[in-house]
Amino acid sequence: MSVPQFLLDLLEAKSPSGAESQAQSVFDEYVQPSADSYEKDSMGNRIAVLNPDAKTSIMLAGHLDELGFIITYVDDNGYLYFNTIGGHDRIVISGRRVVIQTEDGPIHGVTGKRAVHLMNAKDREKVPQIHEMWIDIAAKDKADALSRVRVGDVATYDHEFQPIHRSVAAARAFDNKGGAYIVGETLRRLAKDKTSLAASVVSVGTVQEEIGVRGAAVSSYGVAPTFAVAVDVGHATDHPDCDKRKFGETKLGAGPIICRGPNINPIVYEKLIAAAEKNKIPYQLEGDPRPTGTDARAIQVAGAGVATGLISIPLRYMHTPSELVDLEDIERCIQLLVATCQSIKPGETGEW
Repeated sequence: MSVPQFLLDLLEAKSPSGAESQAQSVFDEYVQPSADSYEKDSMGNRIAVLNPDAKTSIMLAGHLDELGFIITYVDDNGYLYFNTIGGHDRIVISGRRVVIQTEDGPIHGVTGKRAVHLMNAKDREKVPQIHEMWIDIAAKDKADALSRVRVGDVATYDHEFQPIHRSVAAARAFDNKGGAYIVGETLRRLAKDKTSLAASVVSVGTVQEEIGVRGAAVSSYGVAPTFAVAVDVGHATDHPDCDKRKFGETKLGAGPIICRGPNINPIVYEKLIAAAEKNKIPYQLEGDPRPTGTDARAIQVAGAGVATGLISIPLRYMHTPSELVDLEDIERCIQLLVATCQSIKPGETGEW
């Protein structure tokens, strides 16, 4: 299947938490022209609105940020030490190509650690600590490194979009460029026929989700919507070594994952299910007994409370440099949100 340029541009953007400017620019380019109003805030959220005068509103949130690294120290030999931005699995960090964002443009490097040949048997069984790894930019010494890179510069894995087979593809940051694309593209499609809308639709590209749903906390308080749906990625459990008794059963290519549990307003949940079934959109269910690890956690308790739902793109190998999704699932998420927004009637609330 063809891949939308909007999605490709978001996947290409390097935007670790707190340094989302590249992804913000992509969202600005594609979403702002379709919005009736468009705002930025001091956190860096992007807030696009359709039909702003409607009294009933629905906020769609997809975060723009991704995992990354931040440079914390440069040693005398010019090696860069770092800390992680977001929840990394240390076992996959070393031996990766990375790109560092600097004032003078991107700098390429490689994450390094002691080679296996130089370890004893006991050391080979250990996962290296963060301070035992570094980034090598082929610097001659500290002065050479500091002439190109500064403490506080951020880096991401240098793994880009790659089609795998049919509609399945891999990328560095489907978490959550996929979700940001979905909420932005939903608004773009709804803008083509606003007569079908009784509600105001607010699509928000949120920031700093990976370090504590911080952008969602601010934007949902400011928007104060009637309803909200967060869009993120969820674990596809259709691979080896995943106990479905612990994690449930969800698959690539089987449609959006609709969440149930205390983080989810039952009225929003029913609206999502009704829209899926009316429009013959395949979907999957997950049960989560606590506040989810998504923007929905912050949105639900913003201000006086927001009636919140959550849909997720099934994804394998989360928080690795090669996350795998089925692009058909992304398209079905958009179809589901378009239908849900169109189903909202004036005066409806999430009170139950």
